[in-house]
Amino acid sequence: MPPLRSATPEGYEAFLGELKERIRTAQVRAALAVNRELVLLYWGIGRDILARQQKHGWGAKVVDRLGADLRRSFPDISGFSPRNLKYMRAFAEAWPDQQFVQQAAAQIPWFHNCMLLDQVKDAHVREWYIRQTIANGWSRNVLVHQIESGLYKRQGKPSQTFPLRCPRLSLTWRSNSSKTRTTSTSLPLQPMRRSGSLNVG
Repeated sequence: MPPLRSATPEGYEAFLGELKERIRTAQVRAALAVNRELVLLYWGIGRDILARQQKHGWGAKVVDRLGADLRRSFPDISGFSPRNLKYMRAFAEAWPDQQFVQQAAAQIPWFHNCMLLDQVKDAHVREWYIRQTIANGWSRNVLVHQIESGLYKRQGKPSQTFPLRCPRLSLTWRSNSSKTRTTSTSLPLQPMRRSGSLNVG
């Protein structure tokens, strides 16, 4: 027979609820911090690949070899496939300003950035969606819906800017972040797999 639970002390449920909320918030903030470092790492790798391609004329085969060598050296870390390396290069080419990457592009998940590279070719429109994502804490599915429904054409203006701030801790971001498991030897995001994506070959 299971032991009888003692009466709940006064204020216990409220305290438990507060602790749960604080823990979830800390989890989300930690995931966002990891994401920022990941995106900045990917941008730096892409920038360096671009520089070497321009200086030494590296082609796609060199990037393929680089991906294979990195995955061999870091078998427990995902994200270094040749395809994702080409996304890194495209990302760095699309956003050459490191300050913008630090303040805006790195505040949204890598998946979001890859999807924006695929679906939004105009840099001003792409930046608008990045800032809207930061302001509203959109999940990738919500961002895709907003792009496909033409939200920018309905509301956006090329000269419009938004204040840079930390992403809102929305339920969608919390849900996505709670599914992320991060260790010291693994990066939390995988390369995108989608048809009709950016030609990164």
